[in-house]
Amino acid sequence: MANYKVLIIEDEPVHLNVMKAKLEYEGYRVLVATDGETGYRMIKEEKPDLALLDIILPKMDGFQVLERLKNDKITTPIIIVSNSGQPVEVDKALKLGARDYLVKAEFNPADVLGKVEKVLGAPGEQRKNDYQKQAEPKVPAPRKMNGGAQSGKVKILAVEDDKFLRDLIIQKLQKEGFATFEAVDGEEGLKMAKERHPDLILLDLILPGVDGFEVLRRMKSDKDTSSIPIIVLSNLGQKEDMDRAVSGGAEDFMVKAHFTPGEIISKIKVVLKKKYF
Repeated sequence: MANYKVLIIEDEPVHLNVMKAKLEYEGYRVLVATDGETGYRMIKEEKPDLALLDIILPKMDGFQVLERLKNDKITTPIIIVSNSGQPVEVDKALKLGARDYLVKAEFNPADVLGKVEKVLGAPGEQRKNDYQKQAEPKVPAPRKMNGGAQSGKVKILAVEDDKFLRDLIIQKLQKEGFATFEAVDGEEGLKMAKERHPDLILLDLILPGVDGFEVLRRMKSDKDTSSIPIIVLSNLGQKEDMDRAVSGGAEDFMVKAHFTPGEIISKIKVVLKKKYF
């Protein structure tokens, strides 16, 4: 079976990176464009087997891309990515030739893969195996764990309100053999940290209710959670934000748009090894 080539046309770095990482992990060849004009040109020149097309884009929106492709009689299969999922928006895209659609606020990595496979089929196994060989080496589980129901597994708590990114990271953590817990806001994260005693916490800064800085402060001032290593994962990339997080007790600071899920897992392993060995 062929190693299919997929073009992602998306201007939001987090969604672009997680879709790219998921599809590459599964064995697809992935190209990217961050505006509609470039995406349209790449469809014509690169001839991908399928394109994931955001509707809201700089220079040329998704509808304009679809209209030009239709006028040029280019039949590359298109899956649109809609912010709203409004029927009028989806119907318009489908009438312009889109094969299927995803709603950005609702889909997870498995949905992306399912839609792509529905159109193209699964990619070749050799490509997937080659990609996996390039992944980070496994690090043995730390010897001093906090215990828990899932014996022998390192426990990771992800405090993240972006469903797409959270699902992708959780999925990858589970594939690596970690036990995982999730929280979608600061209060829930604080509660789960005390109740579940995770071995490491991934903490977003921009959260509903209590923000990540306050969560970090409260975790580090509570004797039950103060020793848990915390990696801050945020869209905020200013030096003052990084300095504030690290001075508040975070082990490290990662800007979401700058790292793939695989690189986040690698950082988790480094911090665990440093903490428990």
